[in-house]
Amino acid sequence: MPVPMPGNGEAVTRRTEGRSEEGPASALSRGVVILFAVACGAAVANVYFAQPLLVTMGHDLAMSPALVGSVVTLTHVGYGLGLFFLVPLGDVADRRRLIVAQLLLLVVALAVVAAAHTAAVLLAGMAATGLLAVVTQTLVAFAASLAPAAERGRVVGLVTSGVVIGILLARTASGLMADLAGWRSVYLASASLTALLALVLYRVLPRHGDAPPATLRYGQLLRSTVTLFARERLLRLRALFGLLVFAAFSTLWSSVALPLSEAPYFLPHRAIGALGLIGVAGALAATVAGRLNDRGLSRRTTGIALALLAASWLPLAFTRSSLWALFAGVILLDLAVQAVHVTNQTLIYALHPDAGSRLIGGYMVFYSIGSATGAIAATSLYTVAGWGAVCALGAAFSCLGLVLWVFTRHSTPAPPPATKMMSGGDG
Repeated sequence: MPVPMPGNGEAVTRRTEGRSEEGPASALSRGVVILFAVACGAAVANVYFAQPLLVTMGHDLAMSPALVGSVVTLTHVGYGLGLFFLVPLGDVADRRRLIVAQLLLLVVALAVVAAAHTAAVLLAGMAATGLLAVVTQTLVAFAASLAPAAERGRVVGLVTSGVVIGILLARTASGLMADLAGWRSVYLASASLTALLALVLYRVLPRHGDAPPATLRYGQLLRSTVTLFARERLLRLRALFGLLVFAAFSTLWSSVALPLSEAPYFLPHRAIGALGLIGVAGALAATVAGRLNDRGLSRRTTGIALALLAASWLPLAFTRSSLWALFAGVILLDLAVQAVHVTNQTLIYALHPDAGSRLIGGYMVFYSIGSATGAIAATSLYTVAGWGAVCALGAAFSCLGLVLWVFTRHSTPAPPPATKMMSGGDG
């Protein structure tokens, strides 16, 4: 059966009705933007809940260490598959119904995880949880499509702050809840929250942002995602920035527990998890990047953020001798990563608003590749060369991003302010 695809004329209509610079502000109130951010954070947190719970899960279900490690792997594999196979549907389906349906299916997956009494059922539930958690990116694309052009950067900044905060706080929340009521309570609580969010979003999300009927089949939809990468240089460039900054982000957050659990600190897991609270400060501060993008300063924002990202590894290198240095580095790193991420999504969405879900879904595949690369490389390197080598790795990813920006910053014109911009430019 054919699935809908907006045509060019309809795309113009959608840009001019309720989302142009003169469009009504009521299309996306601040309360609805905050709801988007909360829903995004709650959904993506499900991908990270398991990390501090692996030992407990393994003991409870009599799983081997290798099998326990596959819990996180399968969750991320599911998420990567969802980015390519599910997120593009947001361009051709009723987004409101698609979001609610994915959230309800996510409730089922979380319930399966909470009730699992065998390793096979747990692993299947975790893979499904990762697959359905990509509703986060459908929400981001929907929020961007509803925002007036002059405010799109600000809206994307607020919503993606919810994503980063969800990632940072997931481990802290799951560790605390598991200590109080066992690891299954984490997934039961998340299932309950997800069900509540599905109900609220069904009642609150506007209907007029839904994609209209047209003629593109599912296979053609997926192929068009690849075609967009082949055609749009800006998308390829911003995807590379995303890969490098999230490789740096994952280099820190996948390995920082290792030096903190050893001499001279010997911090418990609960205290290490609380480090995510420090990172939230950086993520929140970076919402200013969205406003700078709206003023046409995306190129400058990217360069400054990448320079801060590279600089953050200097204080992080002193983690073993100073927690204050660690805190400063964490704030700088999270601020920089979020600023680049918000800029990336704002620019690529403006390329083809009628293909926003495919653009953001395809871009996020590179985010996943970067995250996986950073995690695997950092944990392996720490084992053989220690924390200094990990910091050198993170600095290398960051400096590669900065070098890429230096050599590409003048290759195409900078985008004008969003109030005058009808399509993206290179930032």
